[in-house]
Amino acid sequence: MLSKNKNQAVIDLEQHELLETAQRRVKQKKRLFAHLVIFLIGSVFLVLINKVLKFGATYDWFIWAITFWAFLFILHAFNILITQRFMGKAWERSQREKLVAKQRARIAEMQKEIDTDFPLSRINKKE
Repeated sequence: MLSKNKNQAVIDLEQHELLETAQRRVKQKKRLFAHLVIFLIGSVFLVLINKVLKFGATYDWFIWAITFWAFLFILHAFNILITQRFMGKAWERSQREKLVAKQRARIAEMQKEIDTDFPLSRINKKE
């Protein structure tokens, strides 16, 4: 009976983690789509300000503003749709494990050097 509760707790934790990850991804995608809508509406307003209201009408500055904003949107979309997929929690976990393994190997190597340079048998002896 106790083992069933332990397995159930592990499953619940895994399901909870999956739910949190799914909720985080949904929020990220929701913000991306909101950014797209704001970008489209903002672009229309920039064109209207430049062409209809004749603000800076001698130069089509809205093209540069929209281009810069589009570049930022593309970076945002790349980060959400591509980078997060490949560099998500699993990638972070594996990178962390690799770094911990490297640190442990360095510590073991340093301990080995210390043991060879200063063996305990020589330190404990009184001369």
